Amino acid sequence: MGDMAKLALGGKEAEFPVMHGSVGPDVIDIRKLYAQTGVFTYDPGFTSTASCESKITYIDGDEGVLLHRGYPINQLAEQSSFMEVCYLLLNGELPKQDELASFTRTISRHTMLHEQLTTFLRGFRRDAHPMAIMCGIVGALSAFYHDSTDITDVQQRMIASHRLIAKMPTIAAMAYKYSVGQPILYPDNSLSYSANFLRMTFGVPAEPYEVDPAVERAMDRIFILHADHEQNASTSTVRLAGSSGANPFACIAAGIACLWGPAHGGANEAALNMLREIGTPDRIPHYIERAKDKNDPFRLMGFGHRVYKNYDPRATVMQKTVREVFSALKVTDPVFEVALQLEEMALNDPYFIEKKLFPNVDFYSGVILSAIGFPTSMFTALFALARTVGWIAQWNEMITDPDQKIGRPRQLYTGPTQRDYVPIDRR
Repeated sequence: MGDMAKLALGGKEAEFPVMHGSVGPDVIDIRKLYAQTGVFTYDPGFTSTASCESKITYIDGDEGVLLHRGYPINQLAEQSSFMEVCYLLLNGELPKQDELASFTRTISRHTMLHEQLTTFLRGFRRDAHPMAIMCGIVGALSAFYHDSTDITDVQQRMIASHRLIAKMPTIAAMAYKYSVGQPILYPDNSLSYSANFLRMTFGVPAEPYEVDPAVERAMDRIFILHADHEQNASTSTVRLAGSSGANPFACIAAGIACLWGPAHGGANEAALNMLREIGTPDRIPHYIERAKDKNDPFRLMGFGHRVYKNYDPRATVMQKTVREVFSALKVTDPVFEVALQLEEMALNDPYFIEKKLFPNVDFYSGVILSAIGFPTSMFTALFALARTVGWIAQWNEMITDPDQKIGRPRQLYTGPTQRDYVPIDRR
């Protein structure tokens, strides 16, 4: 027998197996806790609870480590491509050249949307938020692609996975075009995944669209850096929805709905809004002093992270990318100068160093997306686009897990005890 953890309660002892991962903290298997002791654990937010076993992504927040299938995120972002990372997350290994070519070709053949979905799109108001449109259209995909909703069929699960990865850029670009009243562009499958998305978003039928290589690479890196992040709120939502047997399109729509929350997917928008509030570099010292004042409601957005107590490993790559994009696009907006100077001051200020308030990926990504030309309303939609592959990989892993049961968290009930109904005339 392996290691066991003992729990003493009410004069009785119970033992529970200790499980060891390939890296990271051990976990205590408490699946039989209630049967053996009659009690539950209490863990709001599940901050100390492992909800599943996974082989996809590993995070060590104290050390600033993020691994996808064992590969460090900085190596993937600097040397790989988003299509290669998609293949890695879905299949567990980096592809060989012919495997990547075949996978890329398969994804490109699924980029078109059913034409009736454009009619569906026109049912939304013109000022609808892109996330509202994405949530609705992704959920509706199950009404259009009946041949890939049987979750017990391996082939159908694979087709649904490819469809979701392929169609998400088309849906996101379509949501943007609809909001600004421009014609919707069909995909151009001769372009890369990121270049195709940029063209569908910013191109117009009357003119050729030239993709800037620096912007294309930046877009690809942003997609890679947001592809998966272990058991976060939206990923856990996808897994929980999937545990009921819901079809993959419905599960991803649930993930999009969760990501929409400002505490999850809206951090880069908040960071950019903060930079705009500061306005010019000469105002930075004043705002840093305000951030240090506990009685001041102002907070520096884009610094620190709930998981990472060290430098966000994704931010290191974005720091370099910011400068590449600014140089390529000849950016002169003072907001971007504020970002660069604020970053430098924060990295050298003892207050920020002591509290480990390092710039995170949201600080940089919002600045880059704005420089490229995306409105802040599109930021979370881009996050959803990139995270789709992570959600799909996690969903596939959950479906094939023999220990998976329908999710059913328990509670600590503190409401009224049983009481009798009182007729309305006697209350």
